[in-house]
Amino acid sequence: MAGDVLTSASIIPGSEVVSQTVEAILEIVISANDVLVKKDSFKELAAYLERVVPVLKELNRKNVSDSESLNNAIQILNREIRAARELTLECSKRNKVYLLMNCRTIVKHLEHTVKEISRALSLLPLASLNLSSAISEEIGELCDNMQRAEFKAAIAEEEILEKIESGIQERNVDRSYANNLLVLIAGAVGISTDRSALKKEFEEFKNEIENVRLKKFEAEAIQMDQIIALLERADATSSPREKEIKYFTKRRSLGSQPLEPLQSFYCPITRDVMMDPVETSSGQTFERSAIEKWFSDGNKSCPLTMNSLDTSVLRPNKTLRQSIEEWKDRNTMIAIASIKQKLMSKEEDALHSLEQLLDLCEQRDLHREWVILENYIPTLIQLLGAKNRDVRNHALVILRILAKDSDDAKERIVKVDNAIESIVRSLGRRAAERKLAVALLLELSKSNSVRDIGSVQGCILLLVTMSSSDDGQAARDAQALLENLSFSDQNVIQMAKANYFKYLLQRLSTGPEDVKMVMATTLAEMELTDHNKESLFEAGALGPLLHFVSHGDARMRKVAFRALQNLSSLPKNGLQIVREGAVRPLLDVLFHQSSSSRSLREHVAGTIKNLAVSTVSQGSSQIPVSLLESDEDIFMLFSLINLTGPDVQKSIIQTFQALCQSPSATNIKSKLKQCSAVQVLVQLCEHDNVDVRAHAVKLFSCLAEGGDEATILEHVGQKCIETLLGIIKSSDDEEEIASAMGIISNLPETSEITQWLLDAGALPVIFSYIHNGKRKDPHKNQLIENAVGVLCRFAAPNNLEWQKSAAGTGIIPLLVELLEFGTTLTKKRAAISLCRFSESSLGLSRSVPKHKGLWCFSAQPETVCPVHGGICSTESSFCLLEADAVRPLVRILGEPDPGVCEASLDALLTLIEGERLQSGSKVLAEANAIQPIIKFLGSPSPSLQEKALHALERIFRLMEFKQKYGGAAQMPLVDLTQRGSGNVKALAARILAHLNVLHDQSSYF
Repeated sequence: MAGDVLTSASIIPGSEVVSQTVEAILEIVISANDVLVKKDSFKELAAYLERVVPVLKELNRKNVSDSESLNNAIQILNREIRAARELTLECSKRNKVYLLMNCRTIVKHLEHTVKEISRALSLLPLASLNLSSAISEEIGELCDNMQRAEFKAAIAEEEILEKIESGIQERNVDRSYANNLLVLIAGAVGISTDRSALKKEFEEFKNEIENVRLKKFEAEAIQMDQIIALLERADATSSPREKEIKYFTKRRSLGSQPLEPLQSFYCPITRDVMMDPVETSSGQTFERSAIEKWFSDGNKSCPLTMNSLDTSVLRPNKTLRQSIEEWKDRNTMIAIASIKQKLMSKEEDALHSLEQLLDLCEQRDLHREWVILENYIPTLIQLLGAKNRDVRNHALVILRILAKDSDDAKERIVKVDNAIESIVRSLGRRAAERKLAVALLLELSKSNSVRDIGSVQGCILLLVTMSSSDDGQAARDAQALLENLSFSDQNVIQMAKANYFKYLLQRLSTGPEDVKMVMATTLAEMELTDHNKESLFEAGALGPLLHFVSHGDARMRKVAFRALQNLSSLPKNGLQIVREGAVRPLLDVLFHQSSSSRSLREHVAGTIKNLAVSTVSQGSSQIPVSLLESDEDIFMLFSLINLTGPDVQKSIIQTFQALCQSPSATNIKSKLKQCSAVQVLVQLCEHDNVDVRAHAVKLFSCLAEGGDEATILEHVGQKCIETLLGIIKSSDDEEEIASAMGIISNLPETSEITQWLLDAGALPVIFSYIHNGKRKDPHKNQLIENAVGVLCRFAAPNNLEWQKSAAGTGIIPLLVELLEFGTTLTKKRAAISLCRFSESSLGLSRSVPKHKGLWCFSAQPETVCPVHGGICSTESSFCLLEADAVRPLVRILGEPDPGVCEASLDALLTLIEGERLQSGSKVLAEANAIQPIIKFLGSPSPSLQEKALHALERIFRLMEFKQKYGGAAQMPLVDLTQRGSGNVKALAARILAHLNVLHDQSSYF
């Protein structure tokens, strides 16, 4: 074809050739949108060619005179563009699979064409053509771009081609390999994975190969035949009947006796038939693993000839390997045909034959296909009735292996009389057999031809039982099988009777009244997982239940309320119930006690509690949902605490406990204060019912946090303190203990309350919980946070006796430890306590005793504290240095929480108060505390910023620290003089004056 193009181009005037070339380019640009593969590559080609068109039109417009160099360039251009047009048209009409197989050739042609066009453009005699500078520049840039252009097959296409090459090279005849490969091909060329569509595309591909063969492109035809042979293994490309005919034609030609292996098949080293034969540099062949071990043992010579070998040379002997595999396949085919008769002999012999058959089925997909074609399936079904358990288990395993990914095998199983019944019978046997049977039924249920599994008596009941068994895999298989069986209304009814409720919602909505009652009762009484609750609501359970609440009779309403209580324990469902307006009917039932039974009120109160809990978990992106819309509802609901039994009491308290953590918490707490909730809860802390008491304590803790001090002082007396400590000592509920400790930690810091706590023995209790706390338990974390909060009141520097009592328990070292391992709040409270202790250290540090007598007979002198100038200890003077607290306090200066940093800074600054400035600053410097303090100058927390300024103002009075750290502080300080508040600005200026950066008379002061 290329020769014809050149001849025609050489006898046609140049201007006409240029016009033809332009027309060909326009055809390519249009056709590039219709190509079936490499569309992006063809569009890239079209984009280059569109840039060529203005150049060619300029040549025609100039009506340039012909010259040999110009004609040569135009002929090359014309030839390559015509070739590109032919390639584009071919890729628009050939079979997609055929084009995919040739995608490397296609991109190679595209790249060659682009480079040749670039070469043709570079041959244009630009100097003699008198073209505009813009056109000349465009030609130069275009040539450069096209020379550098690269066209490659896509990663997915390369992966497919590599898999095909690997499959052909390794003689991979596994059906699953071919099936997966066909799916990849379908995805790459954009066709459906439906069996009929794949079959149609494959037949078209085979027709393309016949056309290639007719054109006598033998090399390509041979290569494509190999690809066809590989893909023919896929289910979609050959019918079961075609495979059967092909199989028996081959099998009958083999005879009935297996052949002995040829001598060349044996490895000279292992004396076994080789699996991966490789040839050494001497030409001898060995099993790869054997010769590699020979070399790794230090041998350098051939095991047969003893000639020296190049140990780096091991060439796969593909011809021998192929011969060995063909010999194995022949013998395996004969073996499979011969085993069948032995299966119906004695069960012991049958078991041995089944083991042989199972081994063959597990080896290769091809073996499984041969077993199916040999019609083993009826025999295997018959063996499910054997007395020997192992025989039945082996038969189930083999049947599942055969059925997996094979619709032909599934259809053959179903056609056997009583096959499904035989398999279902195994569901009622021992665990191992049950597991195998449900796995087989699951595999069968994936086929549309298998529709009657659920109709077998007892099948669904057994499956539902298995779906909640301890065997995870069997349970998952049973659940998946139930899902597959849900197509049938009768199956759904059976599932509902077996308490598998997932598919009963349709009946709940559309069935007769008596069926609705049964379904609603099932929902009310079943123990549901959160996943099932969510699924039920998403499938529409709420609508019918709310309808029953509003329009049903007394029995139906009660059942509906019970079902709502069960389903509303999932917060997502609870929010939906509130949004659907169900709160008012629920409250009316509680508020009008005379018209409702006690059990109904208990269910309603439990539902309201669930709804309150759901309001806590609202996402920030959602419109806030409020449970109690009016003040009257809040007051009336809380007032019921004293008018109802323990179950309703507990639910109401839990309701308010949840609401105190919801977006409406501020309003709820305010209203509870108005209805004297603290007084009621103080009384309930002594309730006989442990559950009521526990929830009352938890609600009290919520109200005490940030609560009104006057209200708390009014109702909390010494008896209440003793009650709370009693709960802490005796309760088994860790959350109740943490809440009781939280109440105490949030009590006003009055001397009276602190003394009550001391008298009631609170300190040893606090120490015990802090000492024994487990850091990974959230309730333990909360308990330790609250315990340290209580401890803060005993560390107050205005009462040394309290401090000494607290320190005497050994609590200070624990506080230091909590600086390392506690939660953020624990670290903050621990730092506050240490700060308070440290404020008393100077006055408690003992004076250094004067020396008496001879030095040589004196006792070793005690160490003098470098900060306090006396004899310090942790328990007697609460010294931070003696407690090794300085470095932990410095470390938490790097915490992200400003409150923790501020508390730690307060504690450290106690070391530089008054006359301790020099010694304390030295200790801070040695602990690397001054750099973090300087960083706080840029903190977003105003109070932390101001404290850092006060600290630096004192530290920089000392020359050595001013010289060492002043430079690092200058820029942050200057920044504060520009943007800080009046107080901060003046303080920053004063420090800059210390650093001699600002004059003392500066306007910043």
